[in-house]
Amino acid sequence: VQLQASGGGLVQTGECLRLSCAAFGNIGSFNIMGWYRQTPGNQRELVALESSSGIITYLNPNETRFVISRDHAKNSVYLEMTTLTPKDTAIYYCNLRQGSEVYWGEGTQVTVSS
Repeated sequence: VQLQASGGGLVQTGECLRLSCAAFGNIGSFNIMGWYRQTPGNQRELVALESSSGIITYLNPNETRFVISRDHAKNSVYLEMTTLTPKDTAIYYCNLRQGSEVYWGEGTQVTVSS
């Protein structure tokens, strides 16, 4: 299984970005796809997950700036990020879990300037 993420970049405070991630390979019917992010010196943290049955989990349920969605036909997951702030600057990683298997994409850099 390979994950290809795209959509990162440099934006200004208040702007938006949409991250995309497509999974290729032996993808099972039951899986969880989502996004994590990591800043230098810190552990990778969950941003959002969505299962193949549509169950969505956010690290912060009160965070309404980020919205995760999936296109099951394309084995893809998306993250709409709005009203970005410099605190959102990180490398964002796509993740897929199916059974005991865990896969990571290479990461896409999101940089938000003040």
